[in-house]
Amino acid sequence: MKARLHAYISGRVQGVGFRFLAQHVARMLGLTGWVQNLYDGRVEVVAEGQRQQLEQFLAELKKGPRLARVEKVEVSWEEYKGEFSEFSVEFSGY
Repeated sequence: MKARLHAYISGRVQGVGFRFLAQHVARMLGLTGWVQNLYDGRVEVVAEGQRQQLEQFLAELKKGPRLARVEKVEVSWEEYKGEFSEFSVEFSGY
């Protein structure tokens, strides 16, 4: 069953390679969507694909890269929209 994951990750998650880890794992799992830093210090992720792969992806997001310290993950499950062709890192311009 396909689904959409929307998550906000808080903690020490910027400047530690979090977005690139998310992109690498998402691509390995065949997911599409994007990841970006937010101005308030969190990371936002939207990913689509099979629910089982999204669950695996979420487990990796909760760990983060080696230098990260994930303190909180806010997750919402949404209806699959099929609007992405790949998983990308979005740059917020700061």
